[in-house]
Amino acid sequence: MIPNFLVPEQAVRQDGAGPAIEIGPDTPRILSLTFGITSIIEQESIDLAVYTSADGETFSAKPIAAFPQKFYCGTYSLVLDLSETPDVRFIRAGWKMNRWGRGDQTPLFSIYVFAEDAPARAMAAAS
Repeated sequence: MIPNFLVPEQAVRQDGAGPAIEIGPDTPRILSLTFGITSIIEQESIDLAVYTSADGETFSAKPIAAFPQKFYCGTYSLVLDLSETPDVRFIRAGWKMNRWGRGDQTPLFSIYVFAEDAPARAMAAAS
């Protein structure tokens, strides 16, 4: 159900995916996604995308939406329009990471992804 965390705040060290989140029948089909990066180490990048599913088990090979590649801490927003995909009942976030340079090559990010109704968020920002 939305609003909900697609990825609760956590430290990640390898490629992965968040849990499947059900899009209920009363959920608006236009969502606002917030991707937060709260901690990083130098010389690394993260790519985060959103995948869809009709059954919660098999997710699309190609993402429905993706954030541009990120290198820095910050809060980033993206609008996800599911109005043209009525068969979608679940979404989840997936990420790929990269690290380069000297030293330990294991990346480390602290991230979260939050989904909410886009119109409700716009109204709250206007207040």
